This record gives sequence, structure tokens and C-alpha cells, in this order.
Amino acid sequence: MELDHIEAFLAIVRQRGFSRASSILHLSQPAISRRIHLLERELGAPLFERTRGGGVLLTDAGRAFLPHAEALLASVSDGIEAVNALRSISCGTVTLAVVGTLASTKLTDRLRRFREAFPAIDLRVRTALSAEVSDLVRRGDATLGLRYELDSNPDLVSSALHDEQMVPVCSAHHRLAYVRRVLSGALVGERWITFPSRLDAPAEPYSSALKHRLAVCGLSAAEIIPIDSLTAQKRMVEAGFGLALLPASSVEEELRSGSVRILRLTAMRTTIPVVLIRRRRAFLSGATQALIKILSSGPKRTPPLKLS
Repeated sequence: MELDHIEAFLAIVRQRGFSRASSILHLSQPAISRRIHLLERELGAPLFERTRGGGVLLTDAGRAFLPHAEALLASVSDGIEAVNALRSISCGTVTLAVVGTLASTKLTDRLRRFREAFPAIDLRVRTALSAEVSDLVRRGDATLGLRYELDSNPDLVSSALHDEQMVPVCSAHHRLAYVRRVLSGALVGERWITFPSRLDAPAEPYSSALKHRLAVCGLSAAEIIPIDSLTAQKRMVEAGFGLALLPASSVEEELRSGSVRILRLTAMRTTIPVVLIRRRRAFLSGATQALIKILSSGPKRTPPLKLS
């Protein structure tokens, strides 16, 4: 079984088609098809079904083969990293997959410390949703991941770093912005802004946290406005288009400027664990271990944000 056949198989799965896979691998489509034909002949079963729109679907055999193919290429990548580490711990590539809402000043400060300590390391950062962060790490496309909540996948090691405070916020011009104690009933009819749900992925933990807090407050029927950008969510809140339950670290600047206010409603406040994940059997270079140490530094729990 040839590694380039495995690579072609995974490219087709991830790009959802032969044409896009051939572009990514810089190969002709007949060359890609030939590799898959040889792989299917060796396995004795078809791996894909073609759809009318030019896409593909995995067969039962393809779905069974997929995790083993991902593990194989990830293991080869580990081997390359292990050999490179024999030459120097201060060279190579480290990829960090992170949920975009975690890219706060504290995280960027820690990444800067890492780059200063290892200037020759090619540190790459990718953003994704929590479930996607886990997938990237599990299949070896990312060395480490930062996501919300523990992942129970046995192929991953999850380490809780700290609890992210979630706070309900409103525009500084909202009728409840300066109320000393907000009651749940005062929020009836209010709209809430959060990330949209996706049919092909689990709900992002802090979107789930919003729905849970609304249920606790008897506000399950509240209108939800789906906005797929954290920055856009904050701008919408500032403009008075709705309320939001956001990570406290992500609204520090807006709170300082006075453009948003924290609603004084304790029942809407909660925390979500921020977790560092890695592949259980992955090779950890010296630089990767140093990055883990830097990301894990600091207090395990953040002091509660004071209501202003």
C-alpha cells in the first residue's frame, strides 16, 4: 500500500471531490483516480460513490478505512518530526488549532513568548470550531488544539487549562444597561445573538451555554439571531440589535470603552472550561512541549469579572 494512495484518499474526503483534491495535490484528475483505483483494488472494496453534482460519498468500506488512513499519515508525520528533533529542538513546524473566540490578548501574549524563545520554529495558527479543532488534532493536521470543553475521544488527551467566564452583555444604550438588578422577566421579548448551528457539526459549547442559561431563566422561547463572527456579534450588540452571552475576555475592550455593559443578572452568567488537546500517541518535540508549558501557565481559574 503506497502512502501517496492514502494521501489521495484523504484529500478526496477532505475536499469532498476528486477535482478539488487534484488541485490541492497538484495532480491531474486521472492521476488521482488511478491512485484510488489501485487502493481499492488492494483493499478489495470500493471507497467512494460519486454523486450527480460531482461530489463523492464514502462507502461503508471508505468509512471503515478512514480513521486508519488518518492515523497512518499522522504517524508518518510524527516520525518526520522525531527525526528532525534529533538535529535541533529549535526548528520545524508547530501548528496550533484554536477556537477563534479564544484568541484573546492573553493567548497572543503567550504565543509571542513562544516565538521569542523559538524564533526558528514555524508556528502556525488555525481557527475552527471546537469539534473541528479536535478533528484537526486527531488526524495530525494540528499539533495541539485549544477548544471549549473536554473531548472524550480515546485518541486524544484533554487537559483543562482554565474556566472561561461567560457574561451577558447589552448596548450601553439599552434600557437595562444601568439597572442595578435585572430580573429574568425583564428580558422577555429580547433577542439574543450567537453563532449559528450547523447540521454537520455539534453545537459550539458557548452557543449551547446560551440556550441552557435561557432555559434556566424561563426564556427558552427567546429569538436567536445567528451571526458567524464574534466581531460582528459585538458590533450588533453595540448597535442595539440584541443581547449576547460572550466570553468575558473577548469584551474587555468594549467594556473599557463603555460601548457595552454587563447585564446584572447572575442567572445568565456561567463558565466553560478551556481545554488543551493533543493526540495520545503523538511525538512531542521539545518545542511542542515548551508551547504546552507556556499555554498551561497562569492561574487555573480567572477571578470573577466585577459588574460595573
